[in-house]
Amino acid sequence: MAKPAPPQKSAKTQTPGTSGKAAKPGKPAKAAKKEKAAKKDKPGRLKQIAASYRMTKKSDPRIGLILLAVFLVSGAVAFLLFLLLPGGWPFDVVSAVMVGLLAVLIVFGRRAQKAAYAQIEGQPGAAAAALGMLKRGWKVDPAIAFNRNQDIVHRVVGPPGIVLVGEGNPNRLKALLTIERRKHERVASETPIHEVISGNPDQHPEAVPVSKLSRHVTKLGRKVKPAEMTDVLARLKALDANRSNMPIPKGPIPTNLKGARQNMRGR
Repeated sequence: MAKPAPPQKSAKTQTPGTSGKAAKPGKPAKAAKKEKAAKKDKPGRLKQIAASYRMTKKSDPRIGLILLAVFLVSGAVAFLLFLLLPGGWPFDVVSAVMVGLLAVLIVFGRRAQKAAYAQIEGQPGAAAAALGMLKRGWKVDPAIAFNRNQDIVHRVVGPPGIVLVGEGNPNRLKALLTIERRKHERVASETPIHEVISGNPDQHPEAVPVSKLSRHVTKLGRKVKPAEMTDVLARLKALDANRSNMPIPKGPIPTNLKGARQNMRGR
């Protein structure tokens, strides 16, 4: 009799490109790990508030006493007002504490912003840091033009049109602003162009202080619609492409002003 054939071993099917080992994490997994690491490195809200408090205390040593007085006064007034409303005294106490904390946050935010302005006042690039406080709908381009004396011209594009902000010696800035105005008129002749000098009003009557610069720019009117800004930005991009690649003048350009406001919001 013929012997039965031995059973054949079934071949294991493997997916091409795999060697039986566990697949290594792909790009999405690596990106997720980076995001988690970035979140860990980002300081918490309490740490941000503490950092803002230390920064404010350097230029405003009495900030602690002022905030304590604001909390006590506003809380006491709120407690007396809540006593007139129906409800038990626990509700009045909790509501008064909440009102006191809200008043402290408001006062602290304003004084922290004032302290941040005081720290960058007089530094090269202080105007650019102040313009960074502008909200959405504004495009800020720092140091689009400068000279060997570190007189700088920044550009802001927004609802008023094109705003050229000069920073430095007012007498030298007039010539620099005039040159930049002519360049911008060639590519955006139909767009309104404004000239603003940032500095000390005591030294130059037309100068706008750094602390009031962003507010001054927003009050220049609304003459350009959001749909028109896209065309204006495209023309300005072509203008900047033709500029010579000169190095930015030496000197610190502070950027902590915007961070101070974000710290107050806990972002």
